[in-house]
Amino acid sequence: MSVDLVGFLGVVLAAYLVPGPDFLVVCRSAAEHPSKGRAAALGAQAGLCVHMLAAATGLSLIAARSPMVYDAIKLLGAAYLVYLGVRAVLAARRAARERSAGREATGGPENSPAQVDPAEAGPTRGRWRSGFIQGFLTNVLNPKAALFFISILPQFVNGGGSMTRQIFFLGTLDVLIGIVYWFALVAVATHLRALLARPRFRHRWELTTGWLFIGIGIGVAAIA
Repeated sequence: MSVDLVGFLGVVLAAYLVPGPDFLVVCRSAAEHPSKGRAAALGAQAGLCVHMLAAATGLSLIAARSPMVYDAIKLLGAAYLVYLGVRAVLAARRAARERSAGREATGGPENSPAQVDPAEAGPTRGRWRSGFIQGFLTNVLNPKAALFFISILPQFVNGGGSMTRQIFFLGTLDVLIGIVYWFALVAVATHLRALLARPRFRHRWELTTGWLFIGIGIGVAAIA
């Protein structure tokens, strides 16, 4: 089996360095708790594994050639991103109202310590499951990820060998590179937790990422 590893690695690294929905999911999850960030990273890569298996068996090719199937996946992914964004925006506004009510009742300073996030205070298993599901759905409902495996990967395989085996090899390499990249990103984002404990910064972070999710979701849905 002979594949163009140098060219493939360059494309994969460039793809990971361009922020997308999975980038936001992993960063937001890591800011809540490191274990949730790692779970979101593993979930995102599990979603890629689904696309890899589908591409190797030809299912993605069928979906790409069927406008109805492609549009259905695209709209589901867009709706999920908008859902995550709306939930983040509403949570930020609700937390702001609660802080305002608390200041009026106690007369405390505006920058009093933030309340413990429910996702961070909950059981480790529930936190891990929440992060994994968010990362998984974000990638498995992303038609661009499916198109990557059926349009980009074949360009780096050797026509004389088994295309299925080579797609599995390149796809597995892509997933492993992604795990290393996401875990490094989680380590960096975890250091922001102290900053996010400040109510004002937390409020701006939730609003910004929430509206970014909504914007990306609308953009995905609008792309023909």
